[in-house]
Amino acid sequence: MSKRVFNFGAGPCTLPLSALEEAQQEFTNYMDSGMSVIELSHRGKEYDQTHTEAMALAKEIFGAPEDFEVMFIQGGASMQFSMIPMNLLADGEKAAYIDCGAWSGKALKDATYYGDAYAAWSGKDEKYTRMPKNSEIKLQPNTRYLHITTNETIGGIRTIEWPEVDVPLVADMSSDFMTRPIPWEKFDIVYGGAQKNLGPAGMAVVFIRKSILDKTNKNIGGYLRFDIQCKKESLYNTPPVFAIYMMGKVLKWMKSLGGLKEIEKRADEKAAVVYEAIDGSNGYYNCPVAKENRSVMNIVFRLPTEELEAKLIKEATAAGFIGLKGHRDVGGCRASCYNAMSMEGVQALKAFMGKFHQENPA
Repeated sequence: MSKRVFNFGAGPCTLPLSALEEAQQEFTNYMDSGMSVIELSHRGKEYDQTHTEAMALAKEIFGAPEDFEVMFIQGGASMQFSMIPMNLLADGEKAAYIDCGAWSGKALKDATYYGDAYAAWSGKDEKYTRMPKNSEIKLQPNTRYLHITTNETIGGIRTIEWPEVDVPLVADMSSDFMTRPIPWEKFDIVYGGAQKNLGPAGMAVVFIRKSILDKTNKNIGGYLRFDIQCKKESLYNTPPVFAIYMMGKVLKWMKSLGGLKEIEKRADEKAAVVYEAIDGSNGYYNCPVAKENRSVMNIVFRLPTEELEAKLIKEATAAGFIGLKGHRDVGGCRASCYNAMSMEGVQALKAFMGKFHQENPA
């Protein structure tokens, strides 16, 4: 096998090598079926075992209580931007959103097509460099839920202080999904795209409180109804078989490491290495995010000039550090340290950044 690179891209994510190699070995003959997993019937016994096991592991690893169901829904998190207000909002109800960056802004915009949605706080004037304090969140009467984006992939900020409000929370956790425990008692829905931490692109993983299913909207198409998706165990139609299959392998890998507690510890340790490279550079590298809200998944930084940024990205790519270019909307650099990124990878990146600084003074 040719040498693998260190993939710091924001998505699709780097995946555990052991999971990839296992999939490679069984790809053409899955469970002695004589077929690959993507050829099997989604109603057959082989896939049924794969599907059921992935659902159980998702709940186990994330510590979801008994009152929560998990769904695998095609379309990624962006589909949920519409499905959530479609299902949850009744006449006269409002949806509140924390506007903390690009993705939360898109979620809010989509929600306005299906009901009365508003920003309970916005970080736009501060260029989305921090998350709100609880005292800054302002809810209007008849608010059904507060939507939060717990980690903004583009801006590199994350929620530290969970909102203390009198309505249920709905959380988009796409880019920090299953990286830390969460206070489940606060949530009605927790969702995210799989392609940041859990597997290939192609679906969202949605946790929903079972007790709200009877109250969801029934006047929408069958596939878009949460109650039907739960009743059919995410088999209302042909599911995204390969994405679920690979996610199951990633979840097994996470469990083998020690589960969420160990994943959180590793995430903090890996992020600390990269932030040491930034903060120890005497201003050569600069992270624009408020320190208390720095993401451990998506670490953004700038150099003294855009020319130096372009040079770093070019040389890093040649050296095997892939995906360090910042999002096109904000520029700069970004190192995404998702669950499967190794400590070896972040330490090598730190060394590269130090060497680049020495060879390219401002």
